[in-house]
Amino acid sequence: MKRLATFFASAGLLLLATCGHTQASFAQTHDSYRWICAVDRNGNDDAADEGEVASCATVAGGGHACPIGQTACLLGVDHRYSCPLGSQFACLSLDGVSPPSCSPHACIDTSINPVETDVPIDDPGTLADGTVDADGNCLGTIEIFGGRNLRCRPPGLSVTFQNCCKDKGKIVKDGMGSSISSIGTKIAVAKGVFTGVKAAYTAFRAGATAGQAASAGANALIVGIDPTSIAISLAINFMMEVLLQGCDQQDMEAGMLRGSGMCHEVGTYCSSKILGICVQKARSQCCFNSKLGRIIQEQGRPQLKAFASGWGEVKSPNCRGFTPQEFQALDFSRMDLSEYYSEIEARPAALIQNDMKDNVDAYMRVINP
Repeated sequence: MKRLATFFASAGLLLLATCGHTQASFAQTHDSYRWICAVDRNGNDDAADEGEVASCATVAGGGHACPIGQTACLLGVDHRYSCPLGSQFACLSLDGVSPPSCSPHACIDTSINPVETDVPIDDPGTLADGTVDADGNCLGTIEIFGGRNLRCRPPGLSVTFQNCCKDKGKIVKDGMGSSISSIGTKIAVAKGVFTGVKAAYTAFRAGATAGQAASAGANALIVGIDPTSIAISLAINFMMEVLLQGCDQQDMEAGMLRGSGMCHEVGTYCSSKILGICVQKARSQCCFNSKLGRIIQEQGRPQLKAFASGWGEVKSPNCRGFTPQEFQALDFSRMDLSEYYSEIEARPAALIQNDMKDNVDAYMRVINP
């Protein structure tokens, strides 16, 4: 506890914890271009990077032309065009009038060879559904600073080459407070983002304009989160932009939390393939209820044997919180929390430390009565 009291030198910190278990799954579909070509131009064993996937153009008289590596055909003395890349590549004119060109890359009919897309994991995080005693104390597994697995998609085929990992800066403020009784409210920050984003995405899919959908999302956000914890105008602008880009609900939720500094990126993986070629990547991350939670997770995990494997598999990372025993074992003197301190309103150091010790002591009494 001495290390804990020394560490908590910031204003109004809350230890965000939940009681329960996790379950996941949801289905998603998307439309793709009918004819595409995909080329691993940089030799990294996939074709999901910028400029490596393109829609093929329909040419006059039938056939399809890939714009990647397109080269002008040469007119010979016999008044016939030939491809300088090789006679096996056809010279095609888009309109039947302009000079033809050729490409060494074949076009793929996605109606015959459909794009295979991974269903993203719908991770609700640890649910507060464990059993409690007559006094409301959790009798199940308690997790402190637990997170959720979210993914967003950079430019690629599935998102029609839009950047669905883009964020617009800090929208959600860190969950802080001065009373242990407000823990339940602060845990709702990330869940409130989910509620608002879901409302916006559902309305948009039902035919609402991007503006109407964003307004619906904002209304849901206000209900789910303390209005002082979110910049509503930024949230509305963000949701409108993401919806117009064709990104999905999880892209939007991840972007809102990423921009607020609440996510740790675990890695990148291939989420869509065609004929074994990767045409869409996804960035996997663990997103938490607060920026502080993300910082403590990043710097606390290396101290514990239970997290020897780090964040786990990229596609399904381990975003669980700390148990009370693991949390007490952390040495906060070895953590660099300057990123968090810089955002805390200046207060006398003695007052801050007293507030933090009171909060920690109250919290430990709740989980260890």
